[in-house]
Parts: sequence; C-alpha cells; structure tokens
Amino acid sequence: MDVHTGFVDGTEDQLREVHERALAAEASEGVRFERMWLDPEAGKVFCLSSGPSKEAVLRVHDKAGHPTTEIYELQIEVGRRADLSDTGRSCG
Repeated sequence: MDVHTGFVDGTEDQLREVHERALAAEASEGVRFERMWLDPEAGKVFCLSSGPSKEAVLRVHDKAGHPTTEIYELQIEVGRRADLSDTGRSCG
C-alpha cells in the first residue's frame, strides 16, 4: 500500500489517468496494481498493488510519473468479507 500527496481537489478522471499510467508500466517490473482510492479533500491517493518487492513498486510509480516515498509492505492479511448479496445471506 502506498500513499501519494498533492492531489487536492483531484477528480475521478485524474485518478483514472494516473491508474492507467501505472497499468501501462506494471508488467515491466512484475507488479500488479489492484486499486487506487482518492481523497480529494486531503489530496491523497492510496494505491494497493502486489509485486516482487517494494523497490519494484516504487520503480513503476517513477515510470508512471507519480513517485512516492510513502510505501508499506503489508505482510499480514485477513480474508475478505463475503459479499452477502452473492450468497443470499442478509444482515440483521
């Protein structure tokens, strides 16, 4: 997971453009970008990716034109919550 700053008042279209540039560069480093989120008020973009190393992810960001120094290697993961609409179950 990494964090980018400088996106105050950013738009969905701008986020899509940033994401497309990352997707275009990811294969060169064996990285896969899963999702990006934007908080336009805070001016932050959060990226979820997987790859062979933290350095490989950083290189892709550099190639895509949106470098960052704030990156976290997440070693522990807990499974995703099942989509209740897909299983016929409901809450409450």
